[in-house]
Amino acid sequence: MKLNNDSTIGKDIGLLILRVAFAFALFYGHGFGKLSVIFGGQEIHFMDPIGIGAKLSFSLAAFAEGICAIFLLVGLFSRFASFILAINFVVIFWFHAFVAKDGFNVLELRLLYLCCFLALLFTGPGRISLDQLLFSKRKSIFYK
Repeated sequence: MKLNNDSTIGKDIGLLILRVAFAFALFYGHGFGKLSVIFGGQEIHFMDPIGIGAKLSFSLAAFAEGICAIFLLVGLFSRFASFILAINFVVIFWFHAFVAKDGFNVLELRLLYLCCFLALLFTGPGRISLDQLLFSKRKSIFYK
C-alpha cells in the first residue's frame, strides 16, 4: 500500500520491527543489568577499552545500552540514541577485534548491532515512533 511518492507503510513497519527488536534485545541482555549495578550501588568490575577508567567506561556503556536502548525502543530521540549506540559498538567491535583478537563467532553479534544502529542513524525511526508523534508536523502514518 503506497502512501506517497517515497514512503510506504511497509518501510515504517520494517523500521519499527528493527528498532524494537534490537533495542529490546540490547536492553534486556545488557542494559538492564548494567543499570541495576549502578543504581544498586554494587562494585564495578569492567574493562577500560579507551583509557578513561573502568567506572567511567562502565557508566558510558550503561547509558548507551540502558538509557539509549530505551529511547530507541520507544522511538524517542532516536537518531541521538542510534549515534551513541553506534559509537558504543564501534568501541566494542574494535576492542574484540584488535585488542582481544576474538574470532568471528564473537565479532558477529557486535557487528550486527553496529550495522543496525548505523542503519537507524541514517534512516531515522520511521513514522511509528514518539519522535514522529512529538516532533513532526505529520502526526499520522496514513497521511497523503
